Amino acid sequence: MLRAAVLGHVEWVDFVRVERLPRSGEIVRAVDAWEEPAGGGGVAAGQLAKLAGSCTLYTALGNDDRGRRARDELAKHGVRVAAATRAEAQRRAVTFIEAGGERTITVVGNRIAAAADDPLPWGELAQTDAVYVCAADVAAIRLARRARVVVATARILPMLREAAVELDALIGSKNDPAERYRDGDLEPPPKLIVRTDGSKGGEFSQPGGAIERFDSVPLPGPIVDTYGAGDSFAAALAYGLATQGSPREAIAFAARCGAAALTGRGANW
Repeated sequence: MLRAAVLGHVEWVDFVRVERLPRSGEIVRAVDAWEEPAGGGGVAAGQLAKLAGSCTLYTALGNDDRGRRARDELAKHGVRVAAATRAEAQRRAVTFIEAGGERTITVVGNRIAAAADDPLPWGELAQTDAVYVCAADVAAIRLARRARVVVATARILPMLREAAVELDALIGSKNDPAERYRDGDLEPPPKLIVRTDGSKGGEFSQPGGAIERFDSVPLPGPIVDTYGAGDSFAAALAYGLATQGSPREAIAFAARCGAAALTGRGANW
């Protein structure tokens, strides 16, 4: 069985579905509302748990009711939570979902993540097949490199630059400035660079190779919301690189998982 892990953060999210976002000073009525653990690490771990049967999430949680609930709820979805407890409130978020599925997020509190000096089962990473990194300290990122396949997000580029490990893939964006990667930003360079482009698909390249396009895939159903689609794509890419025959096949697999996430509700459990 493939062993999977995520180094990432968790947010306790209040989802609110509305016909449209309120204008300044306006009151709108929600048509649906729910709450659950999510965030980049939570969503990615859930995706990998669905694909691999289980996934270990290396993270940190707040010392409050939301932090404890996040641990319990994640475990219900096949996520083995390896978490340090921080002496602060659990980070949370409010996410508005519009009628067309677009999400708008407001986060409350500090992002908290695992650190290499936390008493977590770091030694298991050497026997792990696929790891996705979206939040961790520099030393923990270096520990993650013991795994067979390591994929990371460009959102943590400063940490990756300091860690100076070779990534099997880096996921950036053609549209989001917070996820922009330029050739030369990391040394050593990633083996594979993927830049997503929303509904247009995206592009990928390998060091010294040409930039190639990849297409989006047909949705398996109507869009419910866009929350977590990118994190699902990233987690699935790590799984795909560990199981598929080529980068293109791994990316196509990840695109299908990202598309499926668009048809799910919230964290898409």
